[in-house]
Amino acid sequence: MRTAYRVETVRAAEAELMAKLPDGALMRRAAAGLAAACAGMLGGAYGARVVLLVGSGDNGGDALYAGARLARRGAGVSAVLLGSRAHEAGLAALRGAGGRVADDPVGAVERADLVVDGITGIGGRGGLRPDAAEVVRAARGSGAVLVAVDLPSGVDADTGEVAGEAVRADATVTFGAYKPGLLIDPAREHAGALRLVDIGLALPPVPDVEALQHEDVARLLPVPVGESDKYRRGVVGVVAGSARYPGAAVLAVSGALRGGAGAVRYVGPAGDAVLARHPETLVHAGPPAKAGRVQAWVIGPGLGDTPGADDVLESDVPVLVDADGLRNLDPSAVRSRPAPTVLTPHAGEAAALLGTAREDVESRRLEAVRELAGRYGATVLLKGSTTLVASADGPVRVNPTGTPWLATAGSGDVLSGLAGSLLAAGLAPRDAASAGAYLHGLAARRASRGAPVAAYDVAEALPAAWRDVRG
Repeated sequence: MRTAYRVETVRAAEAELMAKLPDGALMRRAAAGLAAACAGMLGGAYGARVVLLVGSGDNGGDALYAGARLARRGAGVSAVLLGSRAHEAGLAALRGAGGRVADDPVGAVERADLVVDGITGIGGRGGLRPDAAEVVRAARGSGAVLVAVDLPSGVDADTGEVAGEAVRADATVTFGAYKPGLLIDPAREHAGALRLVDIGLALPPVPDVEALQHEDVARLLPVPVGESDKYRRGVVGVVAGSARYPGAAVLAVSGALRGGAGAVRYVGPAGDAVLARHPETLVHAGPPAKAGRVQAWVIGPGLGDTPGADDVLESDVPVLVDADGLRNLDPSAVRSRPAPTVLTPHAGEAAALLGTAREDVESRRLEAVRELAGRYGATVLLKGSTTLVASADGPVRVNPTGTPWLATAGSGDVLSGLAGSLLAAGLAPRDAASAGAYLHGLAARRASRGAPVAAYDVAEALPAAWRDVRG
């Protein structure tokens, strides 16, 4: 599990540790990790040209101390001072090791092999100032490796928001703990490859944000046993498709059949299309209440104005609501349900539920998913460049397997069927949504391998994704 903590929590842990260490020891510990990471990216420090972009805060001090270590290993190190002041001890250490302050900041970065971004730290707010932005643009155009200290300058550590021009790093070396902004777009796109340096922080057991890894998902996935039959494994009901969008039903059922449940009941007008592709599906014309017992429902993909939503929401089993099912969804109807509900909007649908603009949701994804979960009393899977899963309490989960190739028609229908099937197989709502998103992303990567991929290709790659996770 990869965990991330808010700035306030990290600051408190740092203060607790600094009280037990000699003055400056924690900064030098962080700088040692930063210098080692930079030397590794350079393939060795000797003879390399390194430029430090140094702000007024502790990030600038980390960069200066790391620069001093690199200079002692034979790198040519110069510092560009971009704040109102510089960390005195760090600057003295750099000069003592043979480093210098650059007279021509833009020229220095244009000749560099590696540039270290120590402009602002995790407490920074807003975009880069014009003088810093000019040097950063020169660094990006130079071909040098750009390494951010703790967090790319100009991004918000807690939310992942980017409110102005920001550093776009090739790698970020972060200290003590990941910060939410390193895992969540749009800031995640600025962070590059992540390297965590352990500096000995004592952090709370429950993080603010977490990202599942293979072994975490493997523990969640249902596995049949000797006494399993199709009913004990769970039955998922799918209410989807319409005369206009029969393919949505096929795709949702495709995901559901590969999600771990023992059987899939389909209810709706696209039964012929579903049976033509998946003859094992149990098809019923409706209404859902008369279709037979299920352990979870999926409703919404391609539904249009097809009835059935009321039946499903009034049921006593978990329900996943997607796409057309989200239109005009009443928060009180969801909150009063006797069983859990999972909502799976994309940014546009989330904006409609929140009464705001799509751009607002995309720029503040973490806040939006938390607000939706609280308003509806549901587990919310917010689809997008970073898919997030939030419940009324507990850490927000970030899906690390997403790929831009999933931005294709019907891929969300596959995900809704997959996650609904995991619900029917007995997973808790947050686990079903998280594991579903994880497998969905892996399947898309497998199906694509760098080429365009269709939604049905993703569905067909799901068994391979399961094998990847389970080893």
